[in-house]
Amino acid sequence: MKNGEIMELSVQLINIKVGKHKVVLNNLDAKELGVMAGDRVKLKDHGYITAIVDTTDDIIPQGTIGVYHEIMEHINDAHTLEITPATKPASVSTIKHIMDGGKYTREDMYDLVNDIVKENLSDIEMTAFITASHMNCLPAEQTEWLTRAMIDTGEKLDFDTHPIMDKHSIGGVPGNKISLLIVPIVAAAGLLIPKSSSRAITGAGGTADLMEILAPVAFNADEIKSMTEKVGGVIVWGGATNIAPADDKLIRVEYPLSLDPSCQLLASIMAKKGAMGADCVVIDIPTGSGTKIPDVEQGRAMARGLIDLGARLGMQVECAMTYGASPIGRTVGGGLEVVEALKVLESMEGPNSLIQKSVGLAGLMLEMGGAASRGDGRDMAYEILKSGKALEKMREIIEIQGGDPGITSSDISIGDKTAQIFAQSDGYIVEFHNKRIVEIARLAGAPNDKGAGVLIHKKKGETVKKDEPILSIYSEKEWKLTNAINSAKKDSAIIVEGMLLETVRGQREL
Repeated sequence: MKNGEIMELSVQLINIKVGKHKVVLNNLDAKELGVMAGDRVKLKDHGYITAIVDTTDDIIPQGTIGVYHEIMEHINDAHTLEITPATKPASVSTIKHIMDGGKYTREDMYDLVNDIVKENLSDIEMTAFITASHMNCLPAEQTEWLTRAMIDTGEKLDFDTHPIMDKHSIGGVPGNKISLLIVPIVAAAGLLIPKSSSRAITGAGGTADLMEILAPVAFNADEIKSMTEKVGGVIVWGGATNIAPADDKLIRVEYPLSLDPSCQLLASIMAKKGAMGADCVVIDIPTGSGTKIPDVEQGRAMARGLIDLGARLGMQVECAMTYGASPIGRTVGGGLEVVEALKVLESMEGPNSLIQKSVGLAGLMLEMGGAASRGDGRDMAYEILKSGKALEKMREIIEIQGGDPGITSSDISIGDKTAQIFAQSDGYIVEFHNKRIVEIARLAGAPNDKGAGVLIHKKKGETVKKDEPILSIYSEKEWKLTNAINSAKKDSAIIVEGMLLETVRGQREL
């Protein structure tokens, strides 16, 4: 490449989707161009696109540029591309300001979020943003800027009828199938509740995974709006929409570090609620051992942050701190949880913890939405559930999302490979490890295998006899069941009073 000329390289498609605008250059071409891995280049076909550089010695030959699917979608199957070095976006400087505790503007934050959405930042740069937010958590005003930017850089639902209701759980508690009860209760009361939900990342089943057993969950924003207006509510997968798209990209880089900065968590929750057009939001904050929020004081601090951010965004937010030290109900894992929820809808047959938490949170929403007087919401929600109106509404929701409205709890397939874990002594349950329950369910195949999971026979405080079953494991594959059994026996998830946990012996003298 002579001075003043532009490098032109032949295109080679790398048949992988990486979720980013990335290209791969041979190290010799990169050196000639004056760029290194992590730098940016500008590509010219009929238009321009910026991409992040990776380099290689041998995968891509000299004179060729490797492009991933995300780039190929923009360059119209070009055979050659002109390539020039590109400068880093200004939002990289904003990240440095956040790291240093320096000043930046609302417009700077918008540009940063817009660059995240447009794939203009590398994983290292986004990780730096997450780490900076963890070390210097954003003040309330900047958290509002972040949240509004996340809303404005994606699709938004705009309803003609108000109020729009929504709920969110902070998570961390297995068996949290309450949305399958709350949404039809609220919709049956005449309120609109377009519930977008997530799939499981580290858990045994997200709400979207559960609802998918009953009906499709992948819809765009217009479809969600239309379905909600017709039947009052939906339970859909938020990942199929372009609602607050920056959130999913940030979660992806948070996961390897196990970081969840509180300001980022607030923005993540409220951005999706704001984009869904919510006016009134109930936040479930489970507290207790093994949850994300270990004590009530931390729960109150989070509640204050959510309520303040909601007010800044024009939303009414109420938070409910709930018991989270053991699973909700007695099932963990796709089909088992759906069966448990449907039985409650069909006949009120089910665990008290599931029923009471569902009608308690639904009752708050009925009061916030004006369907019930203050203090009467719980009783109204319970009556809607008991009368069968919630079941009728759930069938409407299933039908409009493309499922079979006639499906019943007995129609749900559960894994036919089963095993039981038995109590080793008489006593009562003194400890219950949520994370271990989830690990066992995941080893059995959840959430990918819809019939996999665990059924809990005994919960904390309940009495148990020696050799009585305390846990049943269900799987669709024998080898997964074996892995789950071995794990359950090696490190018990449920501790009975007086159980011998471990023996430590010294060297015996002869």
